[in-house]
Amino acid sequence: MHKDFTNRFDLSGRVAIVTGGAGFLGRRHAETIVELGGTAILLDVAGSEEAASRLRKDYEGCTAIGIDCDVREPSAVTAVRDRLNAELGRIDILINNAANNPKMENGQKNGWSRLETFELDAWEADISVGLTGAYLCTQTFGSEMADAGKGVILNISSDLGLVGPDQRIYREEGETFADQAMKPVTYSVVKSGLIGLTRYVATYWADRGVRANAIAPGGVSAGQDSAFVERLSNLIPMGRMAEPDEYKAAIGFLISDASSYMTGAVIAMDGGRTAW
Repeated sequence: MHKDFTNRFDLSGRVAIVTGGAGFLGRRHAETIVELGGTAILLDVAGSEEAASRLRKDYEGCTAIGIDCDVREPSAVTAVRDRLNAELGRIDILINNAANNPKMENGQKNGWSRLETFELDAWEADISVGLTGAYLCTQTFGSEMADAGKGVILNISSDLGLVGPDQRIYREEGETFADQAMKPVTYSVVKSGLIGLTRYVATYWADRGVRANAIAPGGVSAGQDSAFVERLSNLIPMGRMAEPDEYKAAIGFLISDASSYMTGAVIAMDGGRTAW
């Protein structure tokens, strides 16, 4: 008798944390959780409850909780763990999504993002959110999963965690070399580092029932300048950026039992950009 594999996507009864949950993609990761029947915990430095409230309004009957939390602060992350254990009694899934992500297509000038002039404060700020925050959340929430004997960690990397940025797409005609905007070094370092964290955790906790994978998405259409969109699309075999909801099915696969024999993997979902 054949079993229906689709029930392996069911997240009913599971508690799933999304860091950066009030952000553009974080909200969609949270939507995926509640659409599959799970409880979504949206963590963000601000605006988390507002985002959770919108989710509860859009998905009547769902459970979504917003908690303001600075993932760079160990005590703040620990406080979230203690609250969830007290109120819900479990932590099943962690999506490390929080990151500083400057939108280079918006025309930032003055060379602030160039490697030659990139300031240490900016480096430390980006690393602390994107990597240190992911480490602290993995350490704190992942340990709970390991103690329980089951859990899933998903790190949101990027196609730029697999390949270097093509800085030509950010260039503006008429700007001097020193004033040209560039994708900053920290973006590549953070997204590459998340892949390393994924592989470490996947092997470290494999015997404790905790799986860890990463997704490397490409750029998402969000009203960017048309010239930038065209330049980026020319680097993508499919000839376009992703739609905002196109990653949801992959997220659902990676955080559910549908991917039960997958750990340490990095899924590139980038319209083929890294295949060229």
